[in-house]
Amino acid sequence: MTARISGYLANRRVENTLLRQVIANVFAVMVFIIGFYIALRVSGLTRLAVTLLGGTGLVGLALGFAFRDIAENYLSSILISINHPFRVGDLIEVDGAKGFVRKVTTRGTVLNTLEGNQIQIPNSTVYKSKILNFTATPLLRLTFAVGIGFEDAISDAQELIMQTLLKHEAVIKDPAPLVLVDALGAATVNLKTYYWIDQSTHSGLKVSSSVIRQVKETLAEAGVSMPDEARELVFPHGVPARMIEDSNAPIAKPEEVSSPKAQVISNRSKDKTMTQGEGNLSNEQDEVMRVTGGDATIAGGENLIE
Repeated sequence: MTARISGYLANRRVENTLLRQVIANVFAVMVFIIGFYIALRVSGLTRLAVTLLGGTGLVGLALGFAFRDIAENYLSSILISINHPFRVGDLIEVDGAKGFVRKVTTRGTVLNTLEGNQIQIPNSTVYKSKILNFTATPLLRLTFAVGIGFEDAISDAQELIMQTLLKHEAVIKDPAPLVLVDALGAATVNLKTYYWIDQSTHSGLKVSSSVIRQVKETLAEAGVSMPDEARELVFPHGVPARMIEDSNAPIAKPEEVSSPKAQVISNRSKDKTMTQGEGNLSNEQDEVMRVTGGDATIAGGENLIE
């Protein structure tokens, strides 16, 4: 009866379900102990009442040390349900584990990884660790590097990459992409590309694959060389050669090769935003939650967050 009354009063003032339950239980235990003590005093058993209360305190202290980890997890679950550092479906990383939040129970937080695995992390670890919430801010900046030959015009390559990024449907126009000269390598001029996507609707893995593929095709068709780091020697206009025994033969002049860099690659029918291998560019949240929806651990236990 006491628990019901305290629960009713807590329902009117406290919104959090777990916190209401804790308040009701604590209030009920306190009322029971006080009532039991008064009943013993009234019955003339004052010394017994004091002894029982003292013993109860010692037993409670011993139990507190014995079940310290359980109590810590329970208190952490209360704080997590009140502070809401994440919600169901958010992509987070805690203590080196990355996955979508499935539920939070009084024991721990359940994550489903991108590989379909299930991870249960104690709530005490979650509350004390650094939480990286990827879903809290929808914009995500991605980057990749590409090396071009020393003989290629850097500004032309930057312009070609920028055009490819601005045409891509998943790349955010504001903030604008950047194509910066990062370093001079052994055989290449390394360009570093930065761009933003909306990760609430697009997958970073898929968009990165699509963007790198399109940039590679654009540079290749524009005649921009992309040597590897093995000190590759590139002769864009060929190398004149003659036989030693034919020393009087005239040296053939290399043919003039018209550079296609000025041609903007805009009408390539083969260049698609996505390929069958990349699938669509949407994020993996719905897919992971659907595949892992029948997990046995997920079915039991009350979820403390929404």
